Amino acid sequence: MCTSLVVNRKKTIVGWNLDILDMTSRVRGAPEGVFIEIDDPKEGWLPLFGANARGDFVGMPTCWPFDERSNPTGDGENIIMLDIDLLMQKKTLQEIREIAERRPVHSIPGFTFMAALSDAEGNVLHIVPGQGNLYEERPKYKILTNFSPFKQNSETHPWMGWDRYQKAEAMLQVASEDFGVTEGFEVLRAVSQTVCPTVVSMVFDVQERTVCWCENREWNSIHTVKLAEAR
Repeated sequence: MCTSLVVNRKKTIVGWNLDILDMTSRVRGAPEGVFIEIDDPKEGWLPLFGANARGDFVGMPTCWPFDERSNPTGDGENIIMLDIDLLMQKKTLQEIREIAERRPVHSIPGFTFMAALSDAEGNVLHIVPGQGNLYEERPKYKILTNFSPFKQNSETHPWMGWDRYQKAEAMLQVASEDFGVTEGFEVLRAVSQTVCPTVVSMVFDVQERTVCWCENREWNSIHTVKLAEAR
């Protein structure tokens, strides 16, 4: 399911709740980034979410209801590979943006995965395969849950996350200019889930290149990694 936040005040703070069922995940910290990895039966551990030392962040909420236009058809770009290329610093956010604007982007059969991407300047790119892309330079805040920003609440579904979106927006509308890691976790805690459980909550202080996270909603057990200088 998942919730993605990007907040630009005095600092750029990125927040991410990974909400999943029936998948095995782990958090791997390294000087070049902190990656949330999913154990794929064929590919092994895949770094699908997280932050890198350059200042990029990758989130990938699912979109409900599923949109058949996101299914692979013909030549195009795979959303998962674009996300991994940004996370592993093989491409920049602007390169991903250019690709998404000139080529079709698809997801995987039967699932509409969206991209919630940001860079060191706080610029945000949201990609919805089969529907389009939204890019904003350093927005005051940006939220993505599990519905298409192109459709808003015109199509409803129990997992769409409209309630989480509204709750996060209400908190971010009144957030102070000193919004930081502590406040980021407060929002993530408010929108965390138990039915489709929140397994990782991560906050990235972009200017400090510091990644903080907890697992399984253990809010008093925060792990912290300071990333190396970007290569």
